[in-house]
Amino acid sequence: MEKPTSPISEAEALVMQELWARSPQGADEIATTVGSRQGWQLATVKTLLNRLLKKGAVTAERDGRRFLYAPAVPQDAWVADTGLSLIDRLFGGRLAPLVAQFASERKLKPEDVEALKALLKEQGHE
Repeated sequence: MEKPTSPISEAEALVMQELWARSPQGADEIATTVGSRQGWQLATVKTLLNRLLKKGAVTAERDGRRFLYAPAVPQDAWVADTGLSLIDRLFGGRLAPLVAQFASERKLKPEDVEALKALLKEQGHE
């Protein structure tokens, strides 16, 4: 399993989350769960699945007259890649400005501060 050839959109990520939760699934099943929450028709779900196929994020296996879709990318790998890509784009790959921006928008909870301290210690930055 490798990462997709291009970034996954927010709508595509909703389909991926459904497939990570339960797969394989047909487009009709995904439309019933994700589509109903988002107000999407079956055609929209099929379009998103085709985009994900082209990106290499999902696989499709014929099951009679339909296809069953499954993730080709592990969720943790996608989350890591997406997070790193975001940090690179917005903060030039630096973590300190990311944390500073977050802390300026939302007060860090004591458990967040402790987790950050533990992470720094774990990486040898006491």
